[in-house]
Amino acid sequence: MFIKDSVSIINYCDDNQMSLFDYALSYEQSLSDKNSEEIMGQMFHYLAVMKESIKNGLDKSMGGKGKIIERKAKDVYDSANNNQMIAASGDTMLRAVSYGLAVMEVNITMGRIVAAPTAGASGILPAVFLSLQESFALTDEKLVEGLFVAGLVGAIIAGNASIAGSKGGCQAEVGSAAAMAAVAGLYMLDTSLHQVFHGGAIALKNLMGLICDPVAGLVEVPCQKRNAIGISNSLVAIDLVRSGMESYIPFDEVVEAMKRVGDLMPSCHRETGNGGIANTQTGIMYNHKIFSE
Repeated sequence: MFIKDSVSIINYCDDNQMSLFDYALSYEQSLSDKNSEEIMGQMFHYLAVMKESIKNGLDKSMGGKGKIIERKAKDVYDSANNNQMIAASGDTMLRAVSYGLAVMEVNITMGRIVAAPTAGASGILPAVFLSLQESFALTDEKLVEGLFVAGLVGAIIAGNASIAGSKGGCQAEVGSAAAMAAVAGLYMLDTSLHQVFHGGAIALKNLMGLICDPVAGLVEVPCQKRNAIGISNSLVAIDLVRSGMESYIPFDEVVEAMKRVGDLMPSCHRETGNGGIANTQTGIMYNHKIFSE
C-alpha cells in the first residue's frame, strides 16, 4: 500500500473495488503488527476521546481556563439551542462551532484530546463529525470509518506539504484539519469516490496563506477561533459538493500550492509568536503579562 496522492489512491480503489475506508484500513495494517480488529478498536477509542473532550469542554463545572481565553464554549452552545444566533449563522453551524471550542478549551486546561492532526487544530474533526452524526443519524461505526479516511487525507498532506504550523503556517494546521474533515464528511454521507476530494480542495483553498501567529506562543489566541472558522469552512465545503459544485483546481495541486506558499512564508508567520496578531500592542502586552508572572 502507498500514500502518494489522491489520484493514485482513487485509481487504486477503482481498480480493486475498494472504498477509501478499505484502503485506509489496509494501509494501517501494512504499517502495524496489529490485526484489523485491534486497529479498529484503537480508532473507536479515539472517537470516544473526541466525544469525551466535547462533553467535558461544554461542562463549566470542570473548571480551569487558559492563560488568556475564558471558557465560552457552553455559552455558544446555549445560544445555538436557544435561537440566539445571528441571522447569518444557523443553529446547526453554531452548535458545531461550540463543539470545536469545547475541545480547544479542554486542550488549554491540559485535558485529554485527540490531536488530529495537531493540538492547535484538534477541535475541527470532533466538531464536524459529531455535528454530522446528529444531523444525519450516522452510527459510531460510520464515524470510525470517517476517521480512517480523515487520517488518509492527513497523510497525503503531510507527505506532500506539511501539517505543522511551524513549517507551513496555520494553513497547514487548521487548513489541513478542515480538508480532512470535509473529505471524511463527504465519505460518511456516501458521496462518490470521485467527488469527496473536491471538498478537501475547497476547504484547503479557503484557508490558503493563513499564518500561524499565536499570542505569547500559546495554543489559545487566535487558535480557538480559527478552529471555529475551520469547522464552518468544512461544513460549507461539504454542502457545496453535495450541491454539485467541484473544485476547479484538483486536491493534489492545492496541496502542492499550499506547500509553496508555506515555503515562502517568513519565519515570523510560522508559529514563532513574533508576527501577525502576536506582534500587536495587545498581543505583546499579554506576552509580557504571562511571562512576568
